[in-house]
Parts: sequence; structure tokens; C-alpha cells
Amino acid sequence: MITIIVGTNRKKSNSRVIAEIYKGILQTKGMDSSILDLADVPADFIASALYENSGKNERFNDYRTVIEKSKKFVFIVAEYNGSFPGVLKAFIDGLKYPDSFTDKKCALVGLSSGVQGGGLAVSHLTDIFNYCGMYVLPLKPKLARIEANLIEGKINNDLYNELLDMQAQQLIDF
Repeated sequence: MITIIVGTNRKKSNSRVIAEIYKGILQTKGMDSSILDLADVPADFIASALYENSGKNERFNDYRTVIEKSKKFVFIVAEYNGSFPGVLKAFIDGLKYPDSFTDKKCALVGLSSGVQGGGLAVSHLTDIFNYCGMYVLPLKPKLARIEANLIEGKINNDLYNELLDMQAQQLIDF
């Protein structure tokens, strides 16, 4: 089982659409996966589940359990202001440290409205996961100009589709 994380709390995000596409790719390869969408995380978790409140928010604890049980992840990461969304960093900070990611494996997919495809976002996130002891696949597709390449829930860019397919297979084999 692979957990796909939508790394933004924006409702109806392009990240969620990419997560659904990725889930479909894994399914065609015979791999089960689930989607954890940060848009569904309790809105008050920053005040009710972090630091001195760690473990006290039962709804957030359900997310912690999913992460603790998962061995492999795909993070769909939109670029916000030259990095990844703050809600993703807060989510990571709310997890049990260091056990949540130590010796686990992940793949990162960046996306942006601009031309960098979330390159800075996945770079910053790679540094954090390396610090947490998680192994990050080197292939990190960067889906630039996502609105022009995502039509009616499908990616219309052959290179993007090929890179996601390659990365999914690498994660399965990882």
C-alpha cells in the first residue's frame, strides 16, 4: 500500500487531480494506494495537535496513524511562494518524530502554474525528508504550467505522463 499525499489544503486543487491520476497509474501496475488530502485535515490542527498538544486531537491522530503505518509515499507538491505549502510543513511537524518517516521511502511530484514545475518546492521537501531519515527517489517530475497541461482531469503532455509512469514503477521497485 502506498499513501499519496495531496500537499495543499486548497479545496479542489490541481494537486488532488494529479493524486487521482497517480492512483490510477499505480492501480494499472497492480499496486494498492490511498489518498490523504490535506484539505481534509482538521482546520484547527496547528493549535490543537502540535507541540504541547501532540496526540490530543483525535481527528489528527487518525492521520498520524496512517503515516506511521505507511512504508511508501507519494507527495504531490504544488509550489507556493517559491517553496511548498505551509500546511504541509505544519502537517509534518504534527507527526511523531522521528518515527513517522525514518527508513521509509517516497516519491515527490512538483507542480506549478509557472515554468519551474515546483522545482524549489521539491528541493526544499527533499532536504526535510533527508533530515527525517526518509529515502527520496531521485526522479522528481516537475509539472510546469499545470493549467495548460491538465485538461478535464487528464494530463495532455506525453512527457509528463511518461515521467509519472516511470516514477511510479521506480517507487514500486524501490
